[in-house]
Amino acid sequence: MALGGSRESCLFFRSRTPNIDRLAAEGVKLTQHLAASPLCTPSRAAFMTGRYPIRSGNPQSFIGVFIFSASSGGLPTSEITFAKLLKNQGYSTALIGKWHLGTNCHNKTDFCHHPLSHGFDYFHGIPVTNLRDCKPGEGSVFTRGIRVLVFIPLQIIAITLLTLAVLKCLGLLHVPPVVFFCLLCLAAMILGLLLCFLHYFRPLNCFLMRNHEITQQPLSYDSLTQRLTADAAQFIRRNAGTPFLLLLSYLHVHTALFSSPDFAGHSQHGAYGDAAEELDWSVGQILNVLDELKLANNTLVYFTSDQGAHVEEVTTKGEVHGGSNGIYKGGKANNWEGGIRIPGILRWPGVIQAGLVIDEPTSNMDIFPTVAKLAGSPLPEDRIIDGHDLMPLLQGKTQHSDHEFLFHYCNFYLNAVALHAFFFTPKFSPEGANGCFSTHVCFCHGHFVSRHHPPLLFDVAKDPGERTPLSPATEPRFREILAVMQQAADRHAETLQAVPNQLSLGNVLWKPWLQMCCSSSGLSCQCDRENQAKGASR
Repeated sequence: MALGGSRESCLFFRSRTPNIDRLAAEGVKLTQHLAASPLCTPSRAAFMTGRYPIRSGNPQSFIGVFIFSASSGGLPTSEITFAKLLKNQGYSTALIGKWHLGTNCHNKTDFCHHPLSHGFDYFHGIPVTNLRDCKPGEGSVFTRGIRVLVFIPLQIIAITLLTLAVLKCLGLLHVPPVVFFCLLCLAAMILGLLLCFLHYFRPLNCFLMRNHEITQQPLSYDSLTQRLTADAAQFIRRNAGTPFLLLLSYLHVHTALFSSPDFAGHSQHGAYGDAAEELDWSVGQILNVLDELKLANNTLVYFTSDQGAHVEEVTTKGEVHGGSNGIYKGGKANNWEGGIRIPGILRWPGVIQAGLVIDEPTSNMDIFPTVAKLAGSPLPEDRIIDGHDLMPLLQGKTQHSDHEFLFHYCNFYLNAVALHAFFFTPKFSPEGANGCFSTHVCFCHGHFVSRHHPPLLFDVAKDPGERTPLSPATEPRFREILAVMQQAADRHAETLQAVPNQLSLGNVLWKPWLQMCCSSSGLSCQCDRENQAKGASR
């Protein structure tokens, strides 16, 4: 019923994507479709629950996403996903691909954040995310952290050792041998920890699961998209006679980029284009299965992304691996249009007019109430649902979005009100760049941001690239518009309740007692049960 993606980019550089093009031609294109957050984990929390991620304790924080499988944070069990609502209505539900909303809370078998605890009958995919560190030879996302936490301390220790040795040789300072021994031990310990981290990160964090069982550790990229696509097609075939919800959450085109031999080197845009074209092939396979089983007219298909392109993902050779946002400013991890504007395509032949283009602001949070109503499920009454049912807009029963404003956070701070005022903005680096290349992502605190009084205000309808902020001289209603936005922000703030921060440092850090491993031989954690587990799929 629902088809989703975990892509990092909004544009395909005109790569060959005939199946996505077909989907758009046969459905509705939402041209101002916005993610509730410009990062994977909080965006997914909002998508799954129809609520701003700050309500579930998943705001865009300092780290912003889960990077360890043995983290204790995630989507709280108190949250209600659209999968849970549809399961209660008799739907068979499956998530195939990327989850990235946590796994365990207190021990490695409680699975409190796992997809099966949030309404999915079947899960086959990765519990965390796809990272460069998961693919040998693709580098590391921890390069800057290693430089700060390892190389700088080692340099300080080396300088200290050299200084003490010179002073001792000159007879200016008596330095006991134990001091040199302790400093050398400290340096050896830091270096040893680094080597252990680099050796064990991949098997401990990059693995495939089928339901609660690890089936491949570490993850193999060989024919990965083909395997997940085949499983998705099998799920549809098994449930062709009953209502079903399928969330096919692609690893493409999140780095590390990968593609099978049938696609590698075949596009005109390098590794990114290859991955994009393989993703398009997979979309085509799913559409073909729906056509073959004559389910197309009974199935709502939704295609989207977590957030905009990660523009800072450029290799040392200058290859763009993070995609492009075209004319839009910024990208992943910031709330400029390039970070939050995402694809929004919905197709339902006979119900939604083909080829329709809607320019009204919509959100990925809107999917929750939309599918809930279509499935005949009442919305939860004990919480605020921030999304709105899209069907009146998609069917032309109304011409205007129910969203007066959309609120975008950075950490727990309200960063922007769409469409579109900024209370603070990230400082791009180097100066004049369209991203934070020196830090790989933009941060939202301290000297990393510029604060604006009054807020920066843009008319994205006329200035989609957000190049020229409005002023009282260019917009007569400037102060009136800001006053209305501030009132809306104040009303929104009054609806927030204090909840545990799922992305706090304590919840994000690795906890050895939560580490899942498919073998009992220490931390080697190596197995490949993918073929054996096929028979267990539901």
